[in-house]
Amino acid sequence: MRTYFTRACRRSFLVALGLACLAVVPPASAQVKEPTKLTFSLDFIPLGRHAAWYAAVGAGLFREEGLEVTIIPAQGTAQVLQAVDSGLAQIGLIDVPGLVLARAAGSKIKMVAINYQKSPYAIFSLSPGAAVTRPEQLEGLKLGSGAGSFTPKVIQGFMTQKGLDPAKLEIANVAPAARANLLLTGQVPAIEFFVMSRPGLEGGARAANAKLETFLLADHGLDLYSLGIAATDAYIEKNPDVMKRFVRAALRGWKLTLDDPKRAAAFEKQFIPTLNEDGIQAEIETVRDLAVTADTRKNGLGWFDPAKFQANLDFVVKYIGVTGTPPIASDLYATGFLPETPVLP
Repeated sequence: MRTYFTRACRRSFLVALGLACLAVVPPASAQVKEPTKLTFSLDFIPLGRHAAWYAAVGAGLFREEGLEVTIIPAQGTAQVLQAVDSGLAQIGLIDVPGLVLARAAGSKIKMVAINYQKSPYAIFSLSPGAAVTRPEQLEGLKLGSGAGSFTPKVIQGFMTQKGLDPAKLEIANVAPAARANLLLTGQVPAIEFFVMSRPGLEGGARAANAKLETFLLADHGLDLYSLGIAATDAYIEKNPDVMKRFVRAALRGWKLTLDDPKRAAAFEKQFIPTLNEDGIQAEIETVRDLAVTADTRKNGLGWFDPAKFQANLDFVVKYIGVTGTPPIASDLYATGFLPETPVLP
């Protein structure tokens, strides 16, 4: 069975590979002075969830800050960390739990803003079928996931935190491109993906005369920050003004996207023509739930609480485990880079 989700991801992946080093920049004629050039790495291939970054480029928000931004894709936090640590990208979109593990292994990256206030880890199943809606159902569940995916470790840590036995969760090695089809054809009872995959999967479930059940761990007690803006200690120290300008423009791009998803989708479509604008808007609405919380309504997009970084560090160390010396929480973030006037959603 072919679904919007699988077709869109496959097309997007091929385009991303072909355009991996494409500079997404405004026309030179629009630039008044020589801009500061930098490369920003997404966490994955360009999808609707990334509309805010392209909106910031398309609307000229980076240009207004004197920046020329090149956007490149990645295949997960590990690849982004490698790109930023090596200097291939100056700034990257990085996941907090992944950063904890990387700092323990010697990485020198830290975060300056949090875009996803809630973690997007989700388990999808069908009704009739496994119909996972409660933590207790994870025991005895067969879950389709990738061999190199970090998400099962988070899920197992979540289970331990809930007093469940993580050994009773069976992990089946399923390539990301095959997961949706295996779920929708009943070959695996559940799969893990980021929650942004929900719109495409819902369409596939309807076509299969089933209801998609979404178990978002963040709605059941997993209180982890997720993706945010990060750079190396050295780059932040040497380029504080560049970092502030990048963060300000990026958060304005997020506000534009949340205020006007249709416009943001049109901007992303200009740069990633294989994406479907309706699909982009659907992912934007899913991301809204991750980015807009009571904290960001009060303090602005990108805001974070240092105490929560400590709690996130404790979760990773206690329930997932690290190789090397665990970092201290203050090594995971840098303050002072959010706009003085908060960008409220």
